[in-house]
Amino acid sequence: MLDDQTAALLSIPEFQSKKVHIQDPDRVEHLICSLIKGGASKLQVVSDFDMTLSRFSFNGKRCSTCHNVIDKCKLFTEEAKKELSDLKDKYYPIEMDPKLSNEDKFPFMVEWWTKAHGVMSQLDIRKDKLAVIVQESDAMLRDGCDVFLNALHAHNVPLIVLSAGLGDILEEIIGQANLFLPNIHIIANYMDFDEKGRIKGFKGEMIHTYNKRDGALRNSPYFHLLRNNSNVILLGDTMGDLSMADGIPNVQNVLKIGFLNDKMDGLLETFLAAYDIVLVQDETLDLVNAILQKCCLAYMHRLNKGIRHKNMFHAWNKIAHTVGTLLVTIIT
Repeated sequence: MLDDQTAALLSIPEFQSKKVHIQDPDRVEHLICSLIKGGASKLQVVSDFDMTLSRFSFNGKRCSTCHNVIDKCKLFTEEAKKELSDLKDKYYPIEMDPKLSNEDKFPFMVEWWTKAHGVMSQLDIRKDKLAVIVQESDAMLRDGCDVFLNALHAHNVPLIVLSAGLGDILEEIIGQANLFLPNIHIIANYMDFDEKGRIKGFKGEMIHTYNKRDGALRNSPYFHLLRNNSNVILLGDTMGDLSMADGIPNVQNVLKIGFLNDKMDGLLETFLAAYDIVLVQDETLDLVNAILQKCCLAYMHRLNKGIRHKNMFHAWNKIAHTVGTLLVTIIT
């Protein structure tokens, strides 16, 4: 049986938005109840970045992904821009096609990323220019992302950002917002620079939309940090993001929240069947923050209660010791 606070959870303002879609309210309520009971000490967040933590659009204009930040910059030749635009026109519809399985999409994503990275590797991209490139871009974090990242840090909740984007650009976007905090761990595609700071390729195994479950998280240096955090909030914007938490050990509860930014008519039913909560054209993290607040407040309540009990125990011990000393003095 749910307590009054949890039973009323789905009636809080953030859940009343028309942008919030839930297919199974009972399941969602049960999952959030479990997250609240576990508190911040058992929680971790696994999130995509592009169009999940970052905005999809602003004032009706599409915002840049990490790759777009680079391919829209001044260093890109018109020929290179056309090559990448043609690749997107070809492969993005495949990525978002609800009629194709993830397995069907897999080889196309490999082709897309391989060709795109190949184009980028031929350009004069310099490591010391990345900060300016990001400053001049239209990449933006979602509204409420500052609240989200600061709350996770304040309550020691690990955030694993598992992205098929460019790690160097991702770090710069978060860093320029003064939000690159110690609890954030990023797994992404990182550019490889030569001794002069010019791009020469990419490091390690390529990560694309549909291979995030294939060892990317398990092989990361952060894997050992996750063992005691058995409750997960997963944030994504594609069907490929659903498997991001598959490599985490000892998982008990996973609340999956999906951002449906595009092609709503064709994908809403598919998203609802896969994600516990679907946010349609919502450029904020308001609902995520509301859930996080409940989890952290419950944790802080228990922590404060424990501290009060501990302080009371020490106080009674001190009183008992004082009384005992007085009795010994009187008797002697």
